[in-house]
Amino acid sequence: MNRSILIVEDDPRVADFLVRGLKAEGFAVTHARTGPQGLELARRGDLALLILDLMLPGINGLELCQTFRAEGGQTPVLMLTAMSTTEDKVNGLRLGADDYLTKPFDFEELLARIEALLRRGRDLRPRVTTLRVANLVLDRERMRVERAGQPITLTAKELAFLELLMSAPGRVYSRERILANVWGTHEDPLTNIVDVYVRRLRMKIDGDHAVQLLQTVRGLGYRISETAG
Repeated sequence: MNRSILIVEDDPRVADFLVRGLKAEGFAVTHARTGPQGLELARRGDLALLILDLMLPGINGLELCQTFRAEGGQTPVLMLTAMSTTEDKVNGLRLGADDYLTKPFDFEELLARIEALLRRGRDLRPRVTTLRVANLVLDRERMRVERAGQPITLTAKELAFLELLMSAPGRVYSRERILANVWGTHEDPLTNIVDVYVRRLRMKIDGDHAVQLLQTVRGLGYRISETAG
């Protein structure tokens, strides 16, 4: 899976924060300090995501995004800006940005936005039709789940939640990332909706099985794994 991200940001403190944080999350990160440099790298790179600051030297983020899209660039674009008016956001989206994040932002929210954009991009490409973790199987074509050969009935949201976890076995998903990918929101519409669905899934897919696949990583989130710990 492509995890290459280009960050175009002229503030050295913000850029360092983003580069270090995203590298720690396993992304391959390239950094450009000016609009022209960012546009040149965007044109030549096979990127999973482009993160643009709005105010850049040379050409600003809106102009960069507009030019990139006019030239046929399809890479998802996440715009960063200190300006948070509706007009600013609408202009960015009209010129080709896929999402907008206002400074200052929480790093966990940034990760949730990135996951949502990358997931959206993956949905446009051919994908593996069957996901497996131990003896748990999810058939994406028929949206059917079984464990040890026994069918499991899940609701649409439960299926989406399980598919997210099974798409990257062992990866820990925070509540924020789960909300962004499954519910399409960055705020919990109900204070404990993620916990409720975790309990439902745990009852249905783990039940009395000796190996518990749906695991809680205290303070971080949830994952599907056949390895304990």
